[in-house]
Amino acid sequence: MAEAFFKKFGPKNITPISAGTLPSSQINPIVVEAMNEIGIDISQQTPKLISDEMIQESTTVNMGCMDKESCPALFVDDIVNWQIQDPKGKSIEEVRKIRDAIQSNVERLVLQLQEEE
Repeated sequence: MAEAFFKKFGPKNITPISAGTLPSSQINPIVVEAMNEIGIDISQQTPKLISDEMIQESTTVNMGCMDKESCPALFVDDIVNWQIQDPKGKSIEEVRKIRDAIQSNVERLVLQLQEEE
């Protein structure tokens, strides 16, 4: 969701990449539904495994950690930590709240990036 929001609201000269430490094989269908409700289609996205290169060459945003042993926040000094719940197993109503929280955080990040220019 964050990648899709950044593509919509963020500067076009920055390429967002969404990845996780334990990615699923497919995007959560309830997340796809919640994003479709606001006109953003993420059905063709593929979950990716986070790499050292991704961490080293980007501003790393940590959504939250389910697996405390492989949490990027443990290994990266300069990290933006949003503490967003994982939508896995959540109802559509809960996923909408998560979606809206991610959108708000992305919009704030975009404003910060614009101020730094």
